[in-house]
Amino acid sequence: MNQDTICAIATAQGGAIGIIRVSGPRAIEITSSVFAPIQGAPLSDRRAYTLTFGKIYNEENEEIDEVLVSLFKAPHSYTGEDSTEIACHGSSYILQQVMQLLIRKGCRMANPGEYTQRAFLNGKMDLSQAEAVADLVSSSSAATHRLAINQMRGGFNKELKNLRDQLLHITSLIELELDFSDHEELEFANRDELKALASHIEETIAKLTNSFNVGNAIKNGVPVAIIGETNAGKSTLLNLLLHEDKAIVSDIHGTTRDVIEDTINVQGITFRFIDTAGIRQTEDEIENLGIERTYQQMKQANIILWMVDSTDLLSRLHEIKKEVIPHIGEAKLLVLFNKSDLINEQERQALLSDFTDVPSDKMFISAKYGKQLNELENKLVCLSAIPEVTENDFIVTNVRHYEALSKALSSIRRVLYGLKTGLSGDLISEDLRQCIYELSDIVGDVTTDEVLGNIFKNFCIGK
Repeated sequence: MNQDTICAIATAQGGAIGIIRVSGPRAIEITSSVFAPIQGAPLSDRRAYTLTFGKIYNEENEEIDEVLVSLFKAPHSYTGEDSTEIACHGSSYILQQVMQLLIRKGCRMANPGEYTQRAFLNGKMDLSQAEAVADLVSSSSAATHRLAINQMRGGFNKELKNLRDQLLHITSLIELELDFSDHEELEFANRDELKALASHIEETIAKLTNSFNVGNAIKNGVPVAIIGETNAGKSTLLNLLLHEDKAIVSDIHGTTRDVIEDTINVQGITFRFIDTAGIRQTEDEIENLGIERTYQQMKQANIILWMVDSTDLLSRLHEIKKEVIPHIGEAKLLVLFNKSDLINEQERQALLSDFTDVPSDKMFISAKYGKQLNELENKLVCLSAIPEVTENDFIVTNVRHYEALSKALSSIRRVLYGLKTGLSGDLISEDLRQCIYELSDIVGDVTTDEVLGNIFKNFCIGK
């Protein structure tokens, strides 16, 4: 694959400038064949890390555009190969003309993520760093950006390498004993020291594995389900939070019959708000399906906003609690007494008294007028419990990494059990090697073409 020279547009459409990346053994040669510097030596004779101004010409010697060409020579480039970047005017016509010209001259259209895949294969980065490139491109908040930068710097790789070195130390001692199995009195590894070291490794892997819930919330948004009876003001609240009319607002009961979802950034944290069908008893089959989905979303939410109509509650309070509370699970609950501008202080106190058996934060709001929006946003940030991400934090955001770490955690726990129960060294060694394998898989020391294909197919073509 790396014998091909590839090209792709690396910038989004519609900008003033468009950049085409060329990488591979013939990158400089092919670029030189279509590019004429305004003055000076041809590209092949120029130093790396230089910019050259000139013009792109087609086979009929017709000028296509005035461009700047950046020159990179192997191995000191993003891909580790000879590379050029052609900065054209942003016209889609110009970019396509240059692309077609390069392909006619011997380039191949790059596959999604192929530049980063080549960087990995050429040793410019490990697999976890390569995956961080995609996270950096798609980062939508300060936290997701910082996590991607941390991983691209290789800090995660260093942490895993340290764990593998410790595991290899344990493995070598145990396998040395196996070489002298006919001398049962020989013990190269103090079992208490091995248990202490394995316990430390187990604690570190468990910490990384447990960070996935936070990492997933940072990367994909904290899921917030907005629930309540019909006409409690759920859709009005969603529109208020999103600052747009996303959901239909109507006095007719059962307007929202399916899940409506959107994200917003609040104080640097991405929240994924989910407006759900109103909870009530109904004979409408479609509405009942929507209510069932409401319960499903409650199970998946980190935070539940329970909208309560302050003006129409007491007659069904017992039934409402029975329908809502069993589905809350481990989510953090915030009860919002909506339409609070329509009730007096005595009625407010009565509502609070009626909800003393509901363990949650509570606040009075008027979603229609939105005066309490800042207070609500502050409560959401507090309930999200998202820590401030620093450059030294290792928080797992990748599902592949989480699955590998979970398997590694199971393996090291079997090692601890084996050391505790006096299991034979060959069985303990097998679990140690499985743990090492899973950690190595994260950074790409052991992998397959299928795994690589699944990872890089989700990249954009120019990356």
